[in-house]
Amino acid sequence: MYPLGFSGRDRTGVDRSPSQPDFFARLSGWLDYAVALGVNGVALGPIFESETHGYDTVDHFAIDTRLGTRDGFDSLVDQARSRGVGVLLDGVFNHAGRSFVHGDASWRTGGTFEGHDRLPTWDHSRAEVVDYTVSVMKHWLAAGAAGWRLDAAYAVDPGFWAAVLPAVRADHPDAWFVGEVIHGDYGDYVARSGLDSVTQYELWKAIWSSLVDGNLFELAWALRRHNEWLTRFVPMTFVGNHDVTRLASRLPDRRLIGVALTVLMTIGGTPSVYYGDERAYEGVKEARAGGDDVIRPEFPAAPGGLSALGADVYRLHQDLIGLRRRHAWLHRSTTEIVDLANRRLVYECRDGAGRVGLRVDIDLDRDPPWSITDVEEATG
Repeated sequence: MYPLGFSGRDRTGVDRSPSQPDFFARLSGWLDYAVALGVNGVALGPIFESETHGYDTVDHFAIDTRLGTRDGFDSLVDQARSRGVGVLLDGVFNHAGRSFVHGDASWRTGGTFEGHDRLPTWDHSRAEVVDYTVSVMKHWLAAGAAGWRLDAAYAVDPGFWAAVLPAVRADHPDAWFVGEVIHGDYGDYVARSGLDSVTQYELWKAIWSSLVDGNLFELAWALRRHNEWLTRFVPMTFVGNHDVTRLASRLPDRRLIGVALTVLMTIGGTPSVYYGDERAYEGVKEARAGGDDVIRPEFPAAPGGLSALGADVYRLHQDLIGLRRRHAWLHRSTTEIVDLANRRLVYECRDGAGRVGLRVDIDLDRDPPWSITDVEEATG
């Protein structure tokens, strides 16, 4: 989730007054909702002091005053842990805000992140940058975080993470690290960086695009590629996140949400759900200042404030997450294509003795246009 949006805070940086209740107290009231959904982790967007939208960090050791306090964070971690829920933090270590308060001008490369002049990039060849990143990661892992999502990892040489992570893992061997990687050779990046996982954008694109175009050959191709990654690491899979148009706004028929979600929850990977997608929220990302706001909305103060709209999609999430948690072997399962046509796909996911079969027809005469078949429990 995106904390500033979730809690309805100003993303321009003009109004820096804290929300009441603060973000952490507000989110704590949603933990039982998350548990009922079936998830076992909460991945937070940026929570550290920043200039505007959170990805222009100025102090990685301080909680953003718009979101709350360190005491609030500590309470959230404790309440999440008591429910078996881990908290994943978002670390922006490729660039920072212009008024970044640590280091000095020598940290900067002179460049900016993707042309944003208020996001100067760091010189990752400097030992001071390595040491600083290690210290930030250790600090918050010691405070109870379960791991880190590394923002814009694709813009950082993997050798930087290879220098950082062993020092962090020495104190926190169970921490999990996932890098934001959009394109390229995922397996090579994981091997060279030492990350546990990267974001599987290839599969994300293939899922929605194949349904929009009625071309399931695209999805089949991506699933075969996905098998290759699974022999080397387990990718982080998704059908929505804070940077992309909502799935419900991309698909031509609302029923196809169920197809996309069923694919996500039956194949190998570590699946994530973007807040609001479990209720079929809509939103179209726009290429302009503030163009992300609609896909990063405020949530009600408590789950009782949600509209009844999307309740069917929420129940489908529960059913499919429940299936996945009952068949934990799906995490590393590989996919075999059994039958394939433009608008029909039959596949089986296997790992050992476990098997899940899925048939997808997108002629839309079938309701729903998919089914799960022949679930067999893994043995041994």
